[in-house]
Amino acid sequence: MPLYDVIKYEGDNNTFVYKHPTEDFNTGTQLIVHESQEAVFFKDGKALDRFGAGKYTLSTESMPLMKGFFKAISGGPSQFHAEVYFVNLSTIMGVKWGTDSKVRMYDPATGIHIELGASGEFNIRVADSGKVLLKLVGTELGLKKEDILQGSGYSTASVSGKFRALIMTKVKSLLPRSIRENNIDILEVDEHMDEMSEYIRREINKVLESYGLVIPEFFITNITTPDDDPNYRRLKQQHAERYLNVTQERILKETAEAAQQRKLVEAETAAKVKMVGIDAEAEARRKMAYADAEKIRADGLAKADAMKAQGYSYQQETQREIGTRIAENEGGGAGGLGSAMADVVQAGVGIGAAVSVGKATASAMTGTMNDMLGSSSEPKTEEGWTCPKCHHTGNKGKFCEECGSPKPVDNGPWDCPKCGHKGNTGKLCSECGAKRGE
Repeated sequence: MPLYDVIKYEGDNNTFVYKHPTEDFNTGTQLIVHESQEAVFFKDGKALDRFGAGKYTLSTESMPLMKGFFKAISGGPSQFHAEVYFVNLSTIMGVKWGTDSKVRMYDPATGIHIELGASGEFNIRVADSGKVLLKLVGTELGLKKEDILQGSGYSTASVSGKFRALIMTKVKSLLPRSIRENNIDILEVDEHMDEMSEYIRREINKVLESYGLVIPEFFITNITTPDDDPNYRRLKQQHAERYLNVTQERILKETAEAAQQRKLVEAETAAKVKMVGIDAEAEARRKMAYADAEKIRADGLAKADAMKAQGYSYQQETQREIGTRIAENEGGGAGGLGSAMADVVQAGVGIGAAVSVGKATASAMTGTMNDMLGSSSEPKTEEGWTCPKCHHTGNKGKFCEECGSPKPVDNGPWDCPKCGHKGNTGKLCSECGAKRGE
């Protein structure tokens, strides 16, 4: 019969190390190791065979380091003596800590000495089961969560006291160092708890590594300030005054910037309004000028159409009126223009020459007769040509005096402006030889 059929541990998660009560075993015994556990066999103070999660049958093949200690029994399984420890490899949560006295520190921002207290929690787990068993457990029955700081459970006061001293010493020395090295304002210390907690965790783990333990998370949850300390009250007053000064300067700066921005916006708006007004005025003037030009053009076209419908030009109407006035004023009396015309005819001048002389004389006398006639129902004839593009009248050259457009070419029949002969088709007047367009 085996001395023990099954070896296992099914305890709570607050236990780091559990020592199995039986120390005598035989081959064929079943070993059951649960998840996040490790079973370690000790012999003569040495850690020998280790088993991870699973189910095992103890034998010389499964325990190569222990097989030298097996004692063969005639007619039965071999027996051996060993200590079996079950090590919990999962993380144990919520180990509470707190400083047992105030931490005296120097505030780097103000130079005032103050005292602080701190407390919080950390999580811890086994990183190396061999180191834990050799350095912490030894001959004890195990190691529980309470043994880390509080000194209850399996451990002696020396074990728990060692970790309490370690944690407290590290926190008291590292907390002010973290505040000083990071230049943290003591009145704003709550905003930097994360970085201070990480700083302390790294430094504590450097020591715990040699014991086979590691702290994956360390938390500062509360920092106690000395509200009754006169130095601390003076520190708060200085901080409040500095904050008010900074706030006032920021408000003044923002006000000045807002006023400057408002002036810029007003200047830009005024410039835009002015430009819109100038553009509107220019557009109105352009439209008025265009309307005036269109009116002049329409009036000229209407008058030209009316005269064309009557079968004569404005120049011919002027010559006709001059002839009428000459006849009325001079009659057939001697010494007058009519008498001169009659004398020319009587002297044997040809009809064509007489007509030419008469027309030339009439043309020369136009200015004089206009003065004699006074105001006339017809406007004074304006010499030159009218630009078809901008309707500027009185152009005399080959280009418009207003817009520079070239004089239009008229290839149809033309009336001589010099002698009044109609129906000319060439470049010269067939009556008097004047050039077309003169």
